[in-house]
Amino acid sequence: MSVKSAIHKEVFTPHDEKMLAAVQVKRRTKKKIPFLATGGQGDYMTFICLSVTNKKPAHVSITKVKQFPGSSTFTKRSMWTIDQLRQVNGCDPNKDCPEFDLAFDNAFDQWVAGSAGEKCTFIQILHHTCQRYSSQSKPEFVNCQSKLLGGNSILHSAADSVTSAVQKASQALNERGERLGRVEEKTGEMKNSAEQFAVTAHKLAMKHKC
Repeated sequence: MSVKSAIHKEVFTPHDEKMLAAVQVKRRTKKKIPFLATGGQGDYMTFICLSVTNKKPAHVSITKVKQFPGSSTFTKRSMWTIDQLRQVNGCDPNKDCPEFDLAFDNAFDQWVAGSAGEKCTFIQILHHTCQRYSSQSKPEFVNCQSKLLGGNSILHSAADSVTSAVQKASQALNERGERLGRVEEKTGEMKNSAEQFAVTAHKLAMKHKC
């Protein structure tokens, strides 16, 4: 089981939530924090997770999840609703990069993801989710590449792929139906020909008897 699958199962499933996206991150700027008995100062793995409740009306949350050394479990450390998110800063609108910032009503964090790809995927899904679920003013997305905010996003690409697959399957079924129709038509013609041949053969047989 992958780490993200384990987080989904352990942290969100028990609360009847579905994890939409997760990205492993580290802080770009170190914070002065007290010694943590569970693993020492700052010695842990951090994930920013996006989740939605299964029950309606849906509630979307952004949660900071940590895993400390020597532990196989994951722990929720901070959580915000999507309406508390004020700004998402992609840090560079011209190229892929792993850095991004999240600003909430009462918090601001500067992160660097494990890779530019992970960050891009997370922001794409986060933007799509905000457009769908934000009940108040939607958060501002700044310094983000246009591909992350629509256009050729992975979400649209996935939808296009599904649509294309359905169209191809439909076309294949139509072509198969046409072929079956032609086979049935040909079979009918052969049956008629056989019947005509049988009648003609019978007539000839009767003629010779006479």
